[in-house]
Amino acid sequence: MNAMQTNRQTDEGARIAVVTGAGSGIGRAVAVELLHAGWSVALTGRHPETLEATAALAPDGAAIAVRTDVSQPEDVTALFTATTDRFGRVDLLFNNAGTFGPGGVPVEELPYDAWRHVVDTNLNGAFLCAQAAYRQMKVQDPQGGRIINNGSISAHTPRPHSVAYTATKHALTGLTKSLSLDGRPYNIAVGQIDIGNAATDMTARMQTGALQANGEVAPEPVMDVADVARTVRHMAELPLEANVQFATVLATAMPYVGRG
Repeated sequence: MNAMQTNRQTDEGARIAVVTGAGSGIGRAVAVELLHAGWSVALTGRHPETLEATAALAPDGAAIAVRTDVSQPEDVTALFTATTDRFGRVDLLFNNAGTFGPGGVPVEELPYDAWRHVVDTNLNGAFLCAQAAYRQMKVQDPQGGRIINNGSISAHTPRPHSVAYTATKHALTGLTKSLSLDGRPYNIAVGQIDIGNAATDMTARMQTGALQANGEVAPEPVMDVADVARTVRHMAELPLEANVQFATVLATAMPYVGRG
């Protein structure tokens, strides 16, 4: 884990966010949205060069880039130490880092190492970051903060051949509920955003053809990832007395509601 300072100094009284998986996709969009809105943001992911590229999209923002593997407890500890050393507190954790794993692999052929990698990143990583955020939010003054977990439509309904991803996203819902309950005495609000077909590199294949439950391959509509970022910002900027427990944001015509 190493931290790289970027952009301007923090303004007095600025709100402080940690965004995991900030080097691309939804994480990048949310980080840039928060930076443009005046938040100070610790950008974290496994690739320093993509974190720096995210910071460059909001050149007037207050950001640090912290190279972190969220599945490693020592990296997560160092991430939150770097954040509080620079900014003094943590007001928001956007638990976004995740991986789909090998696509199109039937359950009977999925290697255990692939299963373990998805679980370590999507579930264990989310837990470790939430745990570190809890520890900081309990002791800071004023006490409290907010955690937003990035779930998925797969937290409700799976795609074919997605057993590892779907299992972790269902588990993330349980993590969200437990964190939300346990956070009440400490003014820690916890919610989850379930996202369907935001236009990112991870979903690029949706527009050319995705395997459906009936065995057909069909293109699916996508939505602008900026709409997801604005939704996360809305959730993040509520007073701690109010919480969006679960939000579902999806491409309107994607195969999900009803029979698709």
